[in-house]
Amino acid sequence: MAISQRLRGYLDRCGTRFDEWPHEPATEMARAAQAAHVPGRQVAKAVLVQAGDEYMLAVLPSSKHVSFNFLQQWLARDVALAEEHTAAALFPDCELGAIPPVGAAFGLKTIIDDDMLMDQDVWFEGGDHHTLVHMNAENWRRLQKGAGHFAFSI
Repeated sequence: MAISQRLRGYLDRCGTRFDEWPHEPATEMARAAQAAHVPGRQVAKAVLVQAGDEYMLAVLPSSKHVSFNFLQQWLARDVALAEEHTAAALFPDCELGAIPPVGAAFGLKTIIDDDMLMDQDVWFEGGDHHTLVHMNAENWRRLQKGAGHFAFSI
């Protein structure tokens, strides 16, 4: 498997330049970052959450964790980790645990931790546990246009 075809199509339609970096299989983002010799703060991970009756992606550095308390305060509703079967249904061309952090490609709202909006290159799993997608900060920010952002990681 390579990167999600849905993601690839979205990146192409947006005119986004990106590179694909194969790596040894890794089911944890921290290991994927190590395999690619990239600092965890530059590797974005996506966490599918349920906020009330809506699903959305919370995007943060792979070296951090989601604070559900912060998310609940900011969104003013109950927030919980989505169930695996929901992730499988919303991301049918992705392996579990390798959700790309580009919600718009999948029709989902995205909220981004402020730490992911710094001026540095960004890396992320593109839908499998064998390939990282790499792009510069400008392309990353352009892809996330319209996404909400605040500090919600710990």
